[in-house]
Amino acid sequence: MPKGYPSLNEFQKQEIIARIREKGEKVLSLSKEYGVVPKTIYKLLGNKLNQANDSLELAKVKREKEALLLIIGELVAEQRIKAKSVKKN
Repeated sequence: MPKGYPSLNEFQKQEIIARIREKGEKVLSLSKEYGVVPKTIYKLLGNKLNQANDSLELAKVKREKEALLLIIGELVAEQRIKAKSVKKN
């Protein structure tokens, strides 16, 4: 970043995001408080939103995987039961 432009540390970034999400504070007032342009905060929010979407997508894939494994397990169990009943006959 060029000299003379303020930047935010990780703690400040987390604090800003929390204040916007939890308290509904305005970007403009936070940008004045932290001495950055609103664009900086909007960019930060955009980055966090993308990370959140990635996390949601990962959680969705994990749920789908568990559901598929459950279905496969049930199918295998049914096959084994049918195979045992065929052997008995």
